[in-house]
Amino acid sequence: MAGKNLYIRFSCSTGDAMGMNMVSKGVQNVLDFLQCDFPDMEVIAAVNWIEGRGKSVVCEAMITEDVVKKVLKTTVSALVELNMLKNLTGSAIAGSLGGFNAHAANIVSAIFIATGQDPAQNIESSHCITMMEAVNNGRDLHISVTMPCIEVLYPVSL
Repeated sequence: MAGKNLYIRFSCSTGDAMGMNMVSKGVQNVLDFLQCDFPDMEVIAAVNWIEGRGKSVVCEAMITEDVVKKVLKTTVSALVELNMLKNLTGSAIAGSLGGFNAHAANIVSAIFIATGQDPAQNIESSHCITMMEAVNNGRDLHISVTMPCIEVLYPVSL
């Protein structure tokens, strides 16, 4: 609640089913009912980034300086700076909501298609933040991605 405004967060359990249709229909019925008494009601989506929606995942890796130089043809410090300037600062200036990454939507779509997930769930599922940090006295790269809103049918079959 903020002033005279009430912000509703629906929490549903659909078991192992993704359940987007049943959740959407149930929530829509509640919203239709409330809309009669509160015609100025709006839908807020930023809370999905804050509290998550669907499955939440954090992935991380350490990439040695040797691999960064030989395979990626760059330096650890250049990647850390690029991530800060493009993924973090650039996305913030653009007003991005959950898009602090380098085109995660392309990767998420490819994985969804390859694993039989619904690629239409790409929008929320691609919300993530990519972090890069120089470690081991600046020699190696620690990279992580936090994805709080992956909407998938569970279990994923490969």
